[in-house]
Amino acid sequence: MPIFQYVATDQTGAQTQGSYEAANEEQALAQLAQYGLTVTQLVPTQSAPEVPSPAQPEKKQKKKKEKAPKPSKAAKKKKKKGGLLAIEIGGGPTSEDISIFTRQMSTLVHAGLPLLRSLEVMIKQQEKKPKFKAMLEAISEKVSSGGNLSDGLAMYPKTFDNLYVNMVRAGEAGGVLELVLDRLAQFQEKSIRTIKKVKSAMIYPSVIMFVAVGIVTLLMMVVVPQFQTIFEQMLRGAPLPGPTQIVIGISELFSTYPLLVLGGMGGTVGGLLLFKKTKIGAKTFDWLGLNVPAVRDVVGKSNISRITRTFGTLMSSGVPILQALQITRDTLSNTFFMKAMSNVHDSVRDGEAMAVQMGRETVFPTMVTSMVEIGEETGELPDMLTRIADNYDEDVDNAVAGMTSLIEPVMIVFLAVAVGFIVIALFLPIVAIIETIGK
Repeated sequence: MPIFQYVATDQTGAQTQGSYEAANEEQALAQLAQYGLTVTQLVPTQSAPEVPSPAQPEKKQKKKKEKAPKPSKAAKKKKKKGGLLAIEIGGGPTSEDISIFTRQMSTLVHAGLPLLRSLEVMIKQQEKKPKFKAMLEAISEKVSSGGNLSDGLAMYPKTFDNLYVNMVRAGEAGGVLELVLDRLAQFQEKSIRTIKKVKSAMIYPSVIMFVAVGIVTLLMMVVVPQFQTIFEQMLRGAPLPGPTQIVIGISELFSTYPLLVLGGMGGTVGGLLLFKKTKIGAKTFDWLGLNVPAVRDVVGKSNISRITRTFGTLMSSGVPILQALQITRDTLSNTFFMKAMSNVHDSVRDGEAMAVQMGRETVFPTMVTSMVEIGEETGELPDMLTRIADNYDEDVDNAVAGMTSLIEPVMIVFLAVAVGFIVIALFLPIVAIIETIGK
């Protein structure tokens, strides 16, 4: 195909030039217009210069004006050892690092700074995070060589997931990258806030559980053996009450085989975690999450909030509906919600309204289905999904508070029952000794 040299102005009014390959002059003008460029001069050429990626035709000019940051020595060394994937292993950027990066990139691009210059600014800020810096240097190198930002991000799927990459790709295609980055930043910030609230709400119950296990272990390994010696001396072989025999038996197990007991506890926890990773185990835990009182509100509402937030953000960024449904499904972890979203995807693919299939799925409340139906009828589905997500974010906060308020007394009662049983079991023989002495 012929190659055209063009001079154009972008959306900020800055002049740019480069080359673009197209079948004819009309196609070149149409394609460049889609990238937000107003062509002032278009000349066919017989030479075959390096053609930049179609998604960012202006990058050739940017490449001439600015040099891409050279990868650091650490990055080069890691590439030699294990390629790009080696950068991702251990000590990579956290979700908060990605959120800050997205927010700052959105601000820089919105201010009219060229993409490569924005990446260069972000690279300079990562001096204390060499792994993240190496990632950004590789991404910048990809962009400077004619690739898209989304292509560079796609090199690190563990850091920039499918949702992130596809939204950036949609923003590049629509010429609204800064808007998409802003939406991504908002999405990540709200997700991080929700996760922090859940974690902070679980701190108190976790502390109570740790204290309970510590107290019971101390009683079994230190206190109960001393009482056992007293009982043997005072009762002289007389039978002990049933609860006392149980406590002493457990204490002997703790004292004689401490490693076995600790190994059994660790093995139980490890076994449950391994079981959860299996297909049946994941389904079992997901079912419990949707059916155990107090927990089901948090699990159900948080999944609905994530679905509507993700799907609404993707649609408002210009991602096609079927692709948006598939990406949304891939961001979920609950098997029941994943199955429901797969059914919705297949239903929409077959020409049915999304709200119709959602109404058949038991995981979606009637209110959510009704609001989606209204959004489809009015053509305001992305805005409606965002409103649903905002409402459910507040409901998740209330559900977490309710779960915490229920877990706290349950844990206290559990601790009281465990310690109380041990105390009563130890005092029953003492009562018998006192009665014997009295006679």
